[in-house]
Amino acid sequence: MNPSKKTVLITGASRGIGLACARAFAKAGYDMYLTCLHSEKQLAALKQELETIWSVKCRVCLCDAGNHRDVAQLFSTIDSLDVLVNNAGISYFGLIQDMSFSDWDKVMSTNLNSCFYTVKYAVPLMLAQGQGRIINISSVWGNTGASMETAYSASKGAVNAFTRALAKELAPSNIQVNAAAFGVIDTDMNRCFTEEERKQITDEIPTGRMGSCEEAARLVLQLVCSPAYLTGQVVTMDGGWT
Repeated sequence: MNPSKKTVLITGASRGIGLACARAFAKAGYDMYLTCLHSEKQLAALKQELETIWSVKCRVCLCDAGNHRDVAQLFSTIDSLDVLVNNAGISYFGLIQDMSFSDWDKVMSTNLNSCFYTVKYAVPLMLAQGQGRIINISSVWGNTGASMETAYSASKGAVNAFTRALAKELAPSNIQVNAAAFGVIDTDMNRCFTEEERKQITDEIPTGRMGSCEEAARLVLQLVCSPAYLTGQVVTMDGGWT
């Protein structure tokens, strides 16, 4: 990586908000590390796109952000880091009594444990250079809870608490920690809904539509570029929904 450029690590970068974040940070001139769980071809294509259009350096790899061994291996290749975007996440829709123990563990590992694993290795790098920014991708359901999405809501509520507590811990070291709690963003995760269900959802949103991944990425980049006095915040962007 170019030592004169800032670097960002984005987990879950092959699609949705993570993909949009990668493009936004590349446009802003960041060199980057991008990960995802399965989509190696998509990441390789994204790397070529970003390096060709924006002349940034981009390293990509498959990494299960919810597995501490994978994260440790990832960080063995990273020698400096300015920004961490914890975007890796999965949803689960169903009654809690029907949820298996393994599905519960998977949701918690991917959505919550992943934040701990990446932060554990990112913070020493940021301490060494005297600054850093951490953005955790959360959800409005972490604020209010959602029926049939108890595990997901619990994981994102924990991410919010993790964000606020970590911000206090790292503030004296000039490392800012914030979260972006999104409402319904038009991603693959929400394309499981039928057209009728999508209409019911958008009818409840004052802006009358789902948010775009590009809008979500713009907020993430704005949080990274915000004054250093902004830390420990869970910033909600949901079209006025909640």
